[in-house]
Amino acid sequence: MNPNRKVAFYTLGCKLNFAETSTIARSFKEEGFATVDFTEVANCYVINTCSVTDNADKKCRSIVRKALRINPDAFVIVVGCYAQLKPEEISNIEGVDLVLGANEKFNIVEHLGTLEKKEHGEAIYGKIKEVKEFFPSYSQGDRTRTFLKIQDGCDYFCAFCTIPLARGRSRSKSIEETIQVANEVAQQGAKEVVLTGVNIGDFGKENKETFFELVQELDQVNDIERFRISSIEPNLLSNDIISYVSQSEKFVPHFHIPLQSGSDKLLKAMRRKYLSELYSDRVDKIKSLMPCCCIGVDVIVGFPGETEEEFRTTYDFLNQLDVSYLHVFTYSERANTTALRIDEVVPQDERQKRSKMLRILSAKKKRKFYEDNLGSTQKVLWEAENDEGFMYGFTENYVKVKCSFNANKVNTTQLVELKEISRSGEVEVEILTPIPS
Repeated sequence: MNPNRKVAFYTLGCKLNFAETSTIARSFKEEGFATVDFTEVANCYVINTCSVTDNADKKCRSIVRKALRINPDAFVIVVGCYAQLKPEEISNIEGVDLVLGANEKFNIVEHLGTLEKKEHGEAIYGKIKEVKEFFPSYSQGDRTRTFLKIQDGCDYFCAFCTIPLARGRSRSKSIEETIQVANEVAQQGAKEVVLTGVNIGDFGKENKETFFELVQELDQVNDIERFRISSIEPNLLSNDIISYVSQSEKFVPHFHIPLQSGSDKLLKAMRRKYLSELYSDRVDKIKSLMPCCCIGVDVIVGFPGETEEEFRTTYDFLNQLDVSYLHVFTYSERANTTALRIDEVVPQDERQKRSKMLRILSAKKKRKFYEDNLGSTQKVLWEAENDEGFMYGFTENYVKVKCSFNANKVNTTQLVELKEISRSGEVEVEILTPIPS
């Protein structure tokens, strides 16, 4: 490793982006670069962008400026979803030297050259329909969990979403190849693996394999204590998967299931693949087999055509559902999406009001879920963060807990009793098993 060649990374967006940033970072390491924090002086800064959240352009410009304040002569590279959607626009941002599209980002070191700043930014990208290769990725760092990318792209083309335009069609490796990567991850030492992708329930269809088959094979991987399934579409979360997880030693009782709206009218307008009845059936099935299971929900407010009555339908639907927390997204217009053709636009102030109502509902749901778990005995995986003498961890069913910091506990599992909810919102515990030596 050459200590004079340093690279720093900044990641926006989802767990999938973090997994891919780690993979890109490993390619720099193989070229002799030392990785430093983004706040430190580096020869090269890599910004992995997102297109889902608001103000992608504004955030990208802000981070570029931040890098150049640290080192005005640094070589600045922008990759990620926004880089595929708006490559030429990003290349015109002052200080950006290189923009790489969806396929090119994994060959990033081949495009470095001398790392001398360019007079004008260069954009290298292809048409998204030509992006067909799958690049396995997984995150690394000091955390106790690893995000393992098992799938990329999406074939759904929901009315509000640009992901198919940024990441291409759904694709993955075979189960055998995915297990090989999982075994590699197991050797890194993290105790928990989170399965991630754009639409992970779609795994394997090009190989005539299924996500359920992958789950069964991953359950046999040694040296990983926990597998956690990230976001999975309700129409792809089969009863077989739910039943299997309920009996598995490694797959934990936690599902994150996008809903987007409780109104069937809006679900159809959004071009979703299910209606509200199927969603509630999935929740009922999960809770019948795993009463303590944590269920997270994605929901969008302010989608065109969402009247006050339609929003109330969504609110009431969520209120009666036995779910644990909500991820609330305020709808924002995206170029080249079919939602732009819908005339009934919801005013911004109304979108914000509805978003606030659902966030308050989410806080109530989470509080109740935590209260329902008080007095129970749970396994906690402790993390490395030291916050004023406290450390944190998560139970298998995703309750965040805290106790006094002890370095020997980091990345270990302990049996605890959940005692009470602290003022800051975590659950305080009583340790039931000895501190690891």
